[in-house]
Amino acid sequence: MDPRDVRELLERVRTGELATDQALEVLQQLPFRDIGIATVDHHRALRQGVPEVIFGQGKSVDQIVAIIEEIVRVGQSVLVTRIEPDKGEAIAARVPSFQYAPLARTGKVTVKPPPERAVGPIAVVTAGTSDIPIAEEAAETLLAIGLRPDRIYDVGVAGLHRLLLRVDELRHAAAVIVIAGMEGALPSVVGGLVATPVIAVPTSIGYGAALSGFTALFSMLTSCASGVVVVNIDSGFGAAMAAHRMLPGSS
Repeated sequence: MDPRDVRELLERVRTGELATDQALEVLQQLPFRDIGIATVDHHRALRQGVPEVIFGQGKSVDQIVAIIEEIVRVGQSVLVTRIEPDKGEAIAARVPSFQYAPLARTGKVTVKPPPERAVGPIAVVTAGTSDIPIAEEAAETLLAIGLRPDRIYDVGVAGLHRLLLRVDELRHAAAVIVIAGMEGALPSVVGGLVATPVIAVPTSIGYGAALSGFTALFSMLTSCASGVVVVNIDSGFGAAMAAHRMLPGSS
């Protein structure tokens, strides 16, 4: 149940269209339901202003489908992250409204579109093409929560002129998510160019000494650009949710 549903319910009680006992029966579905394989949170949209999210990695198709069906049953949208193509196709075959984005490894069922946030676009920037899958996870998450991504891909420090051509876009963004592997230098550069929040995402892209993303992580944590926020390695989802929390109208 999201805030729009609660407001509508209370308004119907206020106008006498719905009896108090009927409204109470609806609210008794909150805040969760145990379906055996999972305890599904029906209260998240009301608390945090975003749909429930299923972490798909390690879950079976049966488990994911059961959780999706329970969330949709109460009229909520749902986002699923970290699902490989074969699993995504299997879920789509059983849940016709399931929309799968293979590059992002995410899927969603939209019961009702999220309310659009009264903020500008969120720039999603990658250092290289190899970082795009993580960027797409961030972009798809932003779309699921009512924020608009502006994709700016393959503009890393190895060819800095590519980034400088996009500075106006960066400065007009409400926040910037910067995704980089290797030495992870790009967030520092972007952090020195814009005043808006910068959220850095280290990726596990790079040769041996990149240490599966730890080199980029340490570099971003010690950025000389003040106030750059760093999320976990390969966490495009985490970066999008950080932007959600930072910006106005998050609940």
